[in-house]
Amino acid sequence: MDLPRSQEPAAGDAGTPARAAEVRLRPYGDGDLDLLRRVLGEPDMTVYLGGPESPQAIEARHRRYASADPETNGLFVIVSGPVPEPVGWVGFWQAQWHDDPVWECGWNVVPESQGRGVATAAASQMIAAVRERRRHRYLLAFPNVDNAASNALCRTLGFELLGDEEFEFPKGHLMRCNAWRLDLR
Repeated sequence: MDLPRSQEPAAGDAGTPARAAEVRLRPYGDGDLDLLRRVLGEPDMTVYLGGPESPQAIEARHRRYASADPETNGLFVIVSGPVPEPVGWVGFWQAQWHDDPVWECGWNVVPESQGRGVATAAASQMIAAVRERRRHRYLLAFPNVDNAASNALCRTLGFELLGDEEFEFPKGHLMRCNAWRLDLR
């Protein structure tokens, strides 16, 4: 099942007009391992996530994503371009935060598709999908405090900055993150 297409203006570089990015989401599936390798196996893509994951960790993550329960997860591949191709992923999953049940979310877009509004359009569609669930009041995101692009995306999407805290990702690696919360009501 595809989610609706979105036309989202991108924030351009200083002095550069923003371009529109046509973006569509589709459920993450068995054939998406190569995309996950691109976004989680490369040093430049994981600088704010503690470095690249091992091939074994990526394959294990792929199996979890491909078999995730749609009742408690919404994991999507971002498709964009004139010949639609996978350019990243976005998703949400049930989590606990300070003893409260919440939705947590994340995203990753390949370098050649960054700066075109792809992440904003995809995350907007993901937020619409999580709102339809009507299960938890809040959606949280935890970008690394040094990840200016992801923190700006949270701000653009209307998340409220709650402060910074230590967050474990990947397992066994603590990093300093900003806690952003979006009220889904």
